[in-house]
Amino acid sequence: MRLDEYIDDLRPDEEERRRCLAEEKSYEILDYVDDFEDRFSEVAQGDSLFGSTSPSVFVGRSSYPNVSTGILSPVGAEEDAAEFATSGDWYQRGLGIDNVLQYRTGLLNSNRSAKVNVDDVWDGFVGVQREIAIADRPVDVEIGLTEKLDLDVNVDDIATPTGPTARASSADLTENPHVPRAVKKTLEDDDWQAQGAMNYLYRRGFDVYDINTILSAGALGQGQNRKLVPTRWSITAVDDTVGQYLRGRIRNAPSIDDTQVWVNEYMGNRYWVILAPGQWEFELVEMKAPGSIWNPSPTGDIWMGSAHEGFEGRTSYVDETAGAYYASRLGVLEHLEDIGRQAKALVLREVSDDYWAPVGVWQVRESVRNAFDGRFGEAESFHRAVREIVPQLPISMNSLRRKSEMVSGVQANLSDFAP
Repeated sequence: MRLDEYIDDLRPDEEERRRCLAEEKSYEILDYVDDFEDRFSEVAQGDSLFGSTSPSVFVGRSSYPNVSTGILSPVGAEEDAAEFATSGDWYQRGLGIDNVLQYRTGLLNSNRSAKVNVDDVWDGFVGVQREIAIADRPVDVEIGLTEKLDLDVNVDDIATPTGPTARASSADLTENPHVPRAVKKTLEDDDWQAQGAMNYLYRRGFDVYDINTILSAGALGQGQNRKLVPTRWSITAVDDTVGQYLRGRIRNAPSIDDTQVWVNEYMGNRYWVILAPGQWEFELVEMKAPGSIWNPSPTGDIWMGSAHEGFEGRTSYVDETAGAYYASRLGVLEHLEDIGRQAKALVLREVSDDYWAPVGVWQVRESVRNAFDGRFGEAESFHRAVREIVPQLPISMNSLRRKSEMVSGVQANLSDFAP
């Protein structure tokens, strides 16, 4: 399909999207948090939380190398505990911002302070946490609590929000966790570096969400080097490591033949993905509207951020676009590896003011991953694709050219101006 026809087909959907998002943009979550304490008191018995099933864990980053390490468990909820764990299934189910925040604030973070060096620690609170992390299904636990419930909700732009917390004195498993054979293999090999273990699990069919949890609990890497990894860091580390592995897989692959444009929308974010013939190159450009998350001024300018890599990849961490860079790059690389091709790839992320609360970079990852499930538009060249897309963006071509290395660099290629 020609790109101009492809863009025309998007316009009715845009109007419907705005109507739907306006309806779901509510703040019922505040009432949900207020109700949490009542539900907590119903299931807590004295200083213990009985009948709890934990689908995941959380490791904080403040005071590193002494961190807050926690067991996450739903309280007084009728849903399956597995539904509370961050995964690509949230996208497939079409969860909105409200839904995600309700899931996350419905998880009690029972935590205590621990040193990050865990090596062969499999007893006590940290040991139980690690057992939960390596299991392939939620685990029943009994948790001892020592302090009053803290109802503060913490959010950032990489990890999913965390709900109420309570200080834990102990944790005991009430069932034997089921650990997949592949995970046992990585644990038993004390000489296996973390990067190799992550890629092995990915090749064995583990998604990055599972690998992130295992890494965060200090269950990957050479024995003497195994450490608890703050959840925020582990998310980016896994996206980056698996991304580098996939980049190696397509390094000698043939290029795609035509310039393709894919688009996807989710939670007030719109993603344009341009794939063009050539060797691997990648860039993410973010545009955040006034009134959206991380650009709170309702009357200010569009905030722009970008990060880029060439054929050999990056040697430094991305600051401006942070975890969104690695999450979106992973989605593109998975698609290219799947079709056995390489390409130049530009991802344009437009964040509207409908994105009223951060839910984590998982929505970036899933939006880019699923962009390739639909139709795409074809353009004569990378330059033509950009020029046809810009009128749909909240910025000018000059603004994009100043921010994007790929768009500014295209000016030197005269073939892009061919009729």
